[in-house]
Amino acid sequence: MLLTDKIVLPGGAGLVGQNLVARLIAKGCSNIVVLDKHQHNVDVLKSVHGGVLAECVDLAQPGDWRQHFEDAKVVVMLQAQIGGTEYEEFLRNNVEATALILSAVKEHQVSKLVHISSSVVVSVAGDFYTRTKILQENLVLESGISCPILRPTLMFGWFDRKHLGWLSRFMKKVPVFPIPGNGEYMRQPLYVGDFCNVIISAMEGRAADGIYNISGHEKVDYIDIIRHIKRVTGARTVITKIPYSMFHSLLWIWALFDRNPPFTTQQLAALTAKDEFEVIDWPAIFGVQCTPFAEAINETFNDPRYSHIALEF
Repeated sequence: MLLTDKIVLPGGAGLVGQNLVARLIAKGCSNIVVLDKHQHNVDVLKSVHGGVLAECVDLAQPGDWRQHFEDAKVVVMLQAQIGGTEYEEFLRNNVEATALILSAVKEHQVSKLVHISSSVVVSVAGDFYTRTKILQENLVLESGISCPILRPTLMFGWFDRKHLGWLSRFMKKVPVFPIPGNGEYMRQPLYVGDFCNVIISAMEGRAADGIYNISGHEKVDYIDIIRHIKRVTGARTVITKIPYSMFHSLLWIWALFDRNPPFTTQQLAALTAKDEFEVIDWPAIFGVQCTPFAEAINETFNDPRYSHIALEF
């Protein structure tokens, strides 16, 4: 991959995309196109990286956005519906959009595709996200397009609008931070900065085409993640365990008043599903370093350039 090659990032205004753009620009890449349906997040990207062509488009609808794939050398598929309560939204953004993007990749004979899947495709969970990410990955596999498929676990880092980012902001607003049950739900959090370096390595062709489970190398209980966040942010909230059933009921009530809640009962079920994902030596495979969890948490919440920027759901 040359620094002048045209790179197209469908869904590039989200957590991974914003971080990936920052690192591509730092490498000297100068021809980046971001296509995303979330206007606010597109505006954030434009304000932070003025030299990037970013357009607000609905990738689940045929449109003029396909012209951006002409002369593209690399496409990284990042678009994903992560949260929400309506299955149709997950189907549109995770499946229907993917079919149209794959069609554009074939039409314009893009030489390199990288697909961002998710570890949930091998999860025991059965929520809307899991079901549609499985369908999405199958579309890629059945498309006949050879490409590396990356399956990251739960991610955190700069621009985190959900997950740990939202938890940190919520923590600063409330005197008591509730933890469902005993909080000892093992996670394998992945620093998005490391994951972006893996993506760039895949874009450069370092690894062969195939499926790669990019799991966090440290196993951390959910309650310990919360304690780490409280420590690095200086939050004064009191971390309190409450019964799982009560926590579930509170989320259910929240969803009655919020069409797009930051945390849903389905995600609570996924949190407690006791998944443990394969850990491969991706640092060696892709030639990147793995940032220790404590160090990555500090970079996430205390970086002077990006820590203050939050995206919308």
